[in-house]
Amino acid sequence: MATEHDCYHCGLPVPQGFDLFVEIGGAPRAMCCAGCQAVAQAIVANGLTDYYTHRDALPESPREAIPVALQELGLFDHPDVQKNFVRPVGEHEREAALILEGITCAACVWLNESHIAKQPGVTAVDINYATRRARVRWDENVTKLSAILEAIQAIGYRAHPYDVTKSEQLAQKERRTAQWRLFVAGFGMMQVMMYAVPVYMAIEGEMAADIEQLMRWASLLLTLPVMFYSSAPFFRNAWRDMKFRRVGMDVPVALGIGVAFAASVWATLVAAGEVYFDSVTMFVFFLLTGRYMEMMARQKAARGVEAMAKAIPAFCERLPHWPGGDAERVAVANLVADDCVRIKPGETIPGDGTVIEGNSSSDESLLTGESLPVPKRVGDPVTGGSINVGSPLVVRLERVGEATRLASIRRLMEQAAAEKPALVQLADRIAMRFVAVLLVLAVATWLYWWNTDPSQALWIFVAVLVVSCPCALSLATPAALTVATGALAREGVLVTRGHAIETLARADHWIFDKTGTLTVGRPAVVELRLAPGADAAAVFVQVRALEQASEHPLARALLAKVGAGATAPVRDLKAITGQGVEARLADATLRIGVPAFVAELHGQPMPDEMTAWLAAGDSVVALGDAAGWRAWFRIADALRPGARQALARLRAQGMRLSILSGDAPQTVAAVARELGVEDYRGGMTPEGKHAYLRETQARGETVAMVGDGVNDAPVLAQAHVSVAMGGGTDLARGQADVVLLSDDPVHLGNGVALARRALGIIRQNLLWAFTYNIVAIPLAMAGWVTPWMAGIGMSASSLLVVLNALRLQKQA
Repeated sequence: MATEHDCYHCGLPVPQGFDLFVEIGGAPRAMCCAGCQAVAQAIVANGLTDYYTHRDALPESPREAIPVALQELGLFDHPDVQKNFVRPVGEHEREAALILEGITCAACVWLNESHIAKQPGVTAVDINYATRRARVRWDENVTKLSAILEAIQAIGYRAHPYDVTKSEQLAQKERRTAQWRLFVAGFGMMQVMMYAVPVYMAIEGEMAADIEQLMRWASLLLTLPVMFYSSAPFFRNAWRDMKFRRVGMDVPVALGIGVAFAASVWATLVAAGEVYFDSVTMFVFFLLTGRYMEMMARQKAARGVEAMAKAIPAFCERLPHWPGGDAERVAVANLVADDCVRIKPGETIPGDGTVIEGNSSSDESLLTGESLPVPKRVGDPVTGGSINVGSPLVVRLERVGEATRLASIRRLMEQAAAEKPALVQLADRIAMRFVAVLLVLAVATWLYWWNTDPSQALWIFVAVLVVSCPCALSLATPAALTVATGALAREGVLVTRGHAIETLARADHWIFDKTGTLTVGRPAVVELRLAPGADAAAVFVQVRALEQASEHPLARALLAKVGAGATAPVRDLKAITGQGVEARLADATLRIGVPAFVAELHGQPMPDEMTAWLAAGDSVVALGDAAGWRAWFRIADALRPGARQALARLRAQGMRLSILSGDAPQTVAAVARELGVEDYRGGMTPEGKHAYLRETQARGETVAMVGDGVNDAPVLAQAHVSVAMGGGTDLARGQADVVLLSDDPVHLGNGVALARRALGIIRQNLLWAFTYNIVAIPLAMAGWVTPWMAGIGMSASSLLVVLNALRLQKQA
């Protein structure tokens, strides 16, 4: 029965600090997560509260995620229940994020994907072996989510709506169950060995036959808990695979254990022949030890990816009557846009918004990879998931829940985790066929040894079944990709497609857009010249007066340069598109804009410096009146601070670099010279960029494209691997395989180095998995590997590939 610290609905422990309640039977009942809360509320709303009454009347009632009566009602099809884990992806298409219980090998993944894909209305399904996460898409006009969940349950698995809290609870449950099975196997092994050792050590004729038979019966009794409890998952999974005419990775294990145990029981009953109780218990113990350690390493790798989902707090302080009034503590799930919240130092910001009170700084390292806190003042934007590290702030929320930038990042990471690169698909196909080949080899080995030395045939047969490790083949790639995805996210490099890491590592030609990618994308005044006799203060007043109402980017750059201050009234203000602004100040007519437009007012030639700026491709804005020039400004799009370092690092790694831009050729040439890039092209249309990419790819080069604008979207889609700047347009980010969250190109160089390390580790894992099986299976067939040695080898092989992948969590 659940205690007061357990969820009233599902019975799992309620995490510390969670205050979610649903009134059931006239009393508030604690819930462990938003999913259980939504289901419980729906149970009460449908008038089915008696479900809890009848359930609690039983002495040890099972707590189901959803009662049978509600399954028939299709409660998971209710919009309120779906809002936390289902999102629309088309007019009638929906996508659900799920966690699957019962996944033990690549065969389980294949079975679920194949079975779900055959359901009417299902348009896509992907399952990540390393994280146990599933992404399912369906047409809601054809089928319902409840039907898909029932289909999963029909083949012996269980699907839960993805919730980070529920995910951690299921992981804890998996660990506890594994620990108990491991304890029973270890205890049984030690006790059986106590009875087996005297038999092994006794000289022939020294131990009476009845004593030896007693030892066998004692070993049999001690082996029974190991077989029926510790080994239960092997047999259950094998039976499920055979029922669906599949040969999963637990089939040879269950067959080996079962045959050895059955032969030992028969030998005990007839008091003749050899018994293998010690080998059976030892093998089960070693295999469970390896799987437990593999599970711990896998969960550690998955936690790196799920850190994003845990960033948003469960509760916060809302200020309903700001300014003034008392604060109230509310669940973050209940916040809406325009709510004002107070963020104390050390607390996490619950949504995207703007600072309306206070001065502080925020730690955005989880989102962007930036290690230094970012100053925040009134009017500055803040991002949900970042941590306030200075003094209290009051923030007006603009986006909450699934609309926040953090939620978008999390969805992209989930998409990447669910998609299967070609390497993973190939390894899975090999692993599936490998098991069938192994069974044929095991039977052939048994036939050979039965005719050669029948006394050895059984244990060699078991050793061949056990020693192989198809799990290592299936884990080699997804384990490394899962860890690499989390490590890249901490660097501010967000992987959104499954193939991106592999292709990022193979790319040998990097093509960059200029504006917003290598440059900040915002014009800024980099140089100012005053005409002889002009007063700076008077010029600044005139600039403010002429440009104060303009929204043009160059006007904003000028106003940023002159700063806030005194202005003057203007009359007859006219804005001429593509030229500039004309107005009267006092009794004088002034113009500000392109030099030729201003020169028309006074007829004087342009100064040499102004002419040189224009020749270099810079934007020049001039100010003048009927008497002559007053001032001129050189405006340029400044390089991003890390652009030089990033390109230098890529060049040092042997990459070919190019710049393609729609800007004037002179402007592009100036940026290319500053960055040391020899291949550059300006004045290019989106079609021209697309054609250049296709020509480059036709030469056999692996192309990576980095861009940020709307016109970059088709080019990003054409590239082998595409990178979008985090501050770019939504369309560009949607087309990209990788998003640079921090907008700092330095992190791109770090990401490429990490991707190359990941590809190297994948190769190491695959090499180990193939080498181990190629060496171990012939040794077992030759009789040089005992069953318990085979158990150690199989367990160690799977564990090794996961531990090797975890090396990626260390900084490059």
